[in-house]
Amino acid sequence: MIRTGDGPAGGRRGRAARAMAVPILAAAGFAAPCLAAPAECRPGPARTEILDGIGLRGEIRLASGGRAVLESLHWPDTPEIAEAARAWLDTRRGDSLVVVPRGQPDRWGRERADIQVADTDIDLAGGLIAAGLAFADAGERDSLCRPALRAVEASARDRRLGLWRDPVPQASDGPALRAREGRFAVVEGRIRHVGERSARTYLDFVARGEDGLTVTVSKRTWRMMLARGLSAPSLEGRRVRVRGILEVWRGPTLEANADAVEILGEPDRREAEPAEEQGLRR
Repeated sequence: MIRTGDGPAGGRRGRAARAMAVPILAAAGFAAPCLAAPAECRPGPARTEILDGIGLRGEIRLASGGRAVLESLHWPDTPEIAEAARAWLDTRRGDSLVVVPRGQPDRWGRERADIQVADTDIDLAGGLIAAGLAFADAGERDSLCRPALRAVEASARDRRLGLWRDPVPQASDGPALRAREGRFAVVEGRIRHVGERSARTYLDFVARGEDGLTVTVSKRTWRMMLARGLSAPSLEGRRVRVRGILEVWRGPTLEANADAVEILGEPDRREAEPAEEQGLRR
């Protein structure tokens, strides 16, 4: 039995659904203005569609023939939870939707979109993440277009719902990470060393020879992180949360995009660069 919490029941199916959906929509920042956002995140014109069906990995099939995927959401890899997520969405089949596309379609021609059930405050991405049935993630984009979804995810994680019923794996636990090879994972740990190379930067969570996580960052992504104040000195020794697809080479590794590294709060830590470090937590 999966604990999915008290998330909205869907559509216009009751006052309880609406009451729960209001904070989800507000916290998730549905279709928030993005005048300063990258072009890949800027919302397009809203339109009304009918939900016709749900694909295997959460693809939204519209009665008009269009297809969409929910923006800033990673579909779960765990079959049991993926089935629960499909069931959650399927209760909206036949409902009228407000669809707000963001940026360009993906490589399969599907729109990336914020989708709300019309005449309600139910946001599909926010509802799934709030119930612990999906991750908040930028996917193939450079930036997380809806960063407020991370706060929604944090609430589900605190309540140990769905995906979060087991503790978040630690970056120093090599065997546990190897068992998740090929799957999307959220991992926490302390960065021991940052190695900057010409083509890539490496975030090492364990000493050389130990079995633990290494995060690789492309040159382009590292430039973006530097522009946001994330440098080798600011990262070394910090506890962080990282996310991505786990692979195993010499050891567990994942490749991070610019929004995949979150600094975890450490109230007892004295900040070396207060102004710069404050910018990391925006």
